[in-house]
Amino acid sequence: MNFSCPACQQRLTHNETGFDCPNCERHFAHIASCPDCHQPLQVLKACGAVDYFCQHGDGLISKKRVEFIPDLTSQ
Repeated sequence: MNFSCPACQQRLTHNETGFDCPNCERHFAHIASCPDCHQPLQVLKACGAVDYFCQHGDGLISKKRVEFIPDLTSQ
């Protein structure tokens, strides 16, 4: 998926910590989203492992299937 910066409408780039706008240099955190129901996932961290759980009936979601979307409300 391609996401645009809400301020300048340029395409956002994704990295490990979130999304960045190369034009206006804003940073947006990312939200883990369920690939099936598109609801936010609960992030479970234990012993260095990170797992994702869908509270809307889809259960544990593989890290390979998680969709990351920018948190555009954080700015």
